[in-house]
Amino acid sequence: MNQQLALVILNYNGAHFLAEFLPGVLEHSPGCRIIVADNASTDHSLALLAERFPQVEVLPLSRNFGFAGGYNEALRQIDTPYYLLLNSDVAVTPGWLDPLLSLMEANPAIAACQPKIKAYHQPRYFEYAGAAGGYLDWLAYPFCRGRLFDTLEEDKGQYNLPRPVFWATGACMLIRSRVFWEAGGFDKDFFAHMEEIDLCWRIHGLGYEVWAQPASVVFHVGGGTLPKENPRKTYLNFRNGLWMLIKNADNDLIYKLPLRVGLDWAASLQFLLQGKGPSAKAVLKSHLDTLKSVEKLHTKRREIEKKQLGKAPLFPKLVVFEYFFRKRKFFSQLE
Repeated sequence: MNQQLALVILNYNGAHFLAEFLPGVLEHSPGCRIIVADNASTDHSLALLAERFPQVEVLPLSRNFGFAGGYNEALRQIDTPYYLLLNSDVAVTPGWLDPLLSLMEANPAIAACQPKIKAYHQPRYFEYAGAAGGYLDWLAYPFCRGRLFDTLEEDKGQYNLPRPVFWATGACMLIRSRVFWEAGGFDKDFFAHMEEIDLCWRIHGLGYEVWAQPASVVFHVGGGTLPKENPRKTYLNFRNGLWMLIKNADNDLIYKLPLRVGLDWAASLQFLLQGKGPSAKAVLKSHLDTLKSVEKLHTKRREIEKKQLGKAPLFPKLVVFEYFFRKRKFFSQLE
């Protein structure tokens, strides 16, 4: 068994995904320690694991801690140099682990990396959550090589070279355990969505790098826990994006914050005009809850500043402007 790496799948009521995708993980990850951390599922996940996958370690958690808190709780109990975080709705491919591990072993400055993420139901296209590596623009709006907003590019080999990125997707991330905890792990208050981007921002502040390694390929279903149009997902994305900016931005936060709030309100108005009232309300609620959390966020900001060794490489453009006004729909048009 490979004692260097623990492959950890966080599960919550995902028995159907485990039944479909866990056999492939077992087949294409020979010698790898495979663990399912269960976030107090109420479906038949635990029974399925016991009956069909006795070779998989099961780590039951006492309640649903969310993605961020659930992984923190699980990883505290696992002693290994590397964690491979994998969503339960990901189909892996033959040889997928070797390029990721080889990249990390060759360069100790790399703290985390991800494979190329393609869409399970549209396999010629990149998948929304990660694509070929993630970036943050000047106002901390996330985007990817291969995905700007809702525009997904067809994979034609245009992003096949490994390179540094800003963030690696939590859907499939290889990370050094030492750096994970040095950075403080995931912020459990995020619950779910953008916690991996927030973590990568702190990792950059510690002086490490994050990379994408497209020589490794996986296919992601996406939306397994919350569908894309779910107002709860909208709320978490907007709230956590704002929290992330307040926690991690440099001293230019005083300029960035009003601009970010204004653009978020514009997005809320767009939701309203599209007849998506619950999503519009979710954006406004995210801002109200951020106001209530200012003191806590300021405390976290001070703690992060104590550890910072350098600046994070934010993309020096506003992707909202580039996409909606300059009509640049592909990552290659931004560079």
